[in-house]
Amino acid sequence: MKEQVRAWLEEDKLDLFLGYMMVDGHPLPHVFTRKNLDELDKLVVSPFRYPLEKIAGDIIAAKPDTRIGIMGRDCSQRTLNVLALANQVDPKHIERFNVNCCPTRKDRPECSSMQPRTPGGFKRAAGINPDAEIEEIQAMPQEERFMKWMYEFQKCIRCYGCRNICPVCYCEECSLESSDLVEKGPLPPEAPLFHLLRAVHMAGRCIDCGLCEEACPADIPLRLLYRKVNSIVKDLFDYDTGVSTTLPPFAVCNLTGQQA
Repeated sequence: MKEQVRAWLEEDKLDLFLGYMMVDGHPLPHVFTRKNLDELDKLVVSPFRYPLEKIAGDIIAAKPDTRIGIMGRDCSQRTLNVLALANQVDPKHIERFNVNCCPTRKDRPECSSMQPRTPGGFKRAAGINPDAEIEEIQAMPQEERFMKWMYEFQKCIRCYGCRNICPVCYCEECSLESSDLVEKGPLPPEAPLFHLLRAVHMAGRCIDCGLCEEACPADIPLRLLYRKVNSIVKDLFDYDTGVSTTLPPFAVCNLTGQQA
């Protein structure tokens, strides 16, 4: 990887490469350029994840013609596809260096680095088992299912960790901070408005990387929630988020045929 990145930069195929550099024993996101080639010796494949694609989007927003290389796992390509459809990145300016994924959760190889967990006794009894399948939760009686999700939502402290870590959250004005939609005031927010509002935004956008759930300090099974809304999109429109590089069939269009 170091040799390939060095060649890209020295041959002027890239303006910069986004990866991880070991700093005081910690792998941190870092920008490698021709001016700091000596730092490539510290380039590492981190066992931890951070949405490097989000950094790429910020760079491109400031300098649209920047040619960017990026270290990516399987979910990175899905992220780049979603961001490209939203005009947040230009695929022609992105070069991805593939690295192996971390161990996947259960039998879903499309998901990167999700380690199986063992919820505690009360968590399993009162809340939602994060390792459960959608069908398992859906099979619960409606009232029981409702109460379990309400238990999960009321744990939220509105830290915005799920939104901030999400690689496909790019809105300049976030609905989760709109006083017209989410009441401002003491934490936590009133359940379930905050999470249902975000879930609607994740439908057809979530690439199932699991970063939101990893970042959540309250251990809310967010990935399961977003997998559910994506399954609805799949059932209604036969659309697999992040797989296609063409506009989804449910894209809202105005009378001129342009995406709204």
